[in-house]
Amino acid sequence: CSDIEWLIFSARSLNASCPLQMSPSRVVVRFGDSLSAKCTSLSNQTEGMGWESPYGGVDLTQNVTSLDFKIDSVPEWELGPMCYVNSRDGGQCTELLPVTVYKMPDSVSLRQNSSTGKEGQQFAIQCDIVNVAPARNLSVLWHKGNKILNPETFDDSSPSPVSKSSVLTLTAHRDDDGAEIWCPTMMHPPTLTKPGNETLEMTVGENITLNCNAKGNPPPSYRWEFPKFSKEFHNKEVVIEPILTRTFELPGVYTCTAYSNQGTVTKYFNISSHPGTTAGILIALFFVLIFILGCGVYYRQQKV
Repeated sequence: CSDIEWLIFSARSLNASCPLQMSPSRVVVRFGDSLSAKCTSLSNQTEGMGWESPYGGVDLTQNVTSLDFKIDSVPEWELGPMCYVNSRDGGQCTELLPVTVYKMPDSVSLRQNSSTGKEGQQFAIQCDIVNVAPARNLSVLWHKGNKILNPETFDDSSPSPVSKSSVLTLTAHRDDDGAEIWCPTMMHPPTLTKPGNETLEMTVGENITLNCNAKGNPPPSYRWEFPKFSKEFHNKEVVIEPILTRTFELPGVYTCTAYSNQGTVTKYFNISSHPGTTAGILIALFFVLIFILGCGVYYRQQKV
């Protein structure tokens, strides 16, 4: 029957008249899953920030330049969280976070509406897609063998699940004898196999594994972002694997993004230093300082 594709439209994340940056720039989330995003003000005149939303809203927070937004379980089919920034001059800047809430169909099936007959007679095949959302992002591509036939999209503004059908009418031809008309697996955006952000403690000399593995069709690609102060350790490295295992030199937030032409999902790993690790580093620095001071005193005595 069809390739069913989710059409994801790019959205602006930065407006010249509204210096806000969203990360990610848009969200594609399955109904009932968690949602998280960060709003950052690029203005040096920021007085405070907040998020307007009936779910997960954040009150005005003073003296910050970035603010997180989170919903543990998306409860609605249509969301429009808005980040706002108050400036010291009394102005306000707002930016809407585009959110697409989706649901996989309960079933995708083929049925033949009429029997085939002699060459030259018409027959019809119907593809039924049950309880899918949103239908406006749905595209059906009929296949006959290796040939892709005319696509069909649906003009349906409802964000909640609906059932749709697509009918293909063909004329029987002897060259089509035995040809397969088929319905490939539905295309869908990446979803994390281990959802939710993570907080981990690092210990000197021990490896930590960050798991950002995601499923999707087509299979997603990956990119990692490291904390600003640790970039000097990774500036020549491009990580494209879903699982990152290494000894972490510095604490901070490590960000993984799984993406495809169907959507994007982001996961944050907060790497904190173990209390014993911090104490060990301080003790080591203390002894190094004592050693340097001792060498300096010895050197002066030798000169005298």
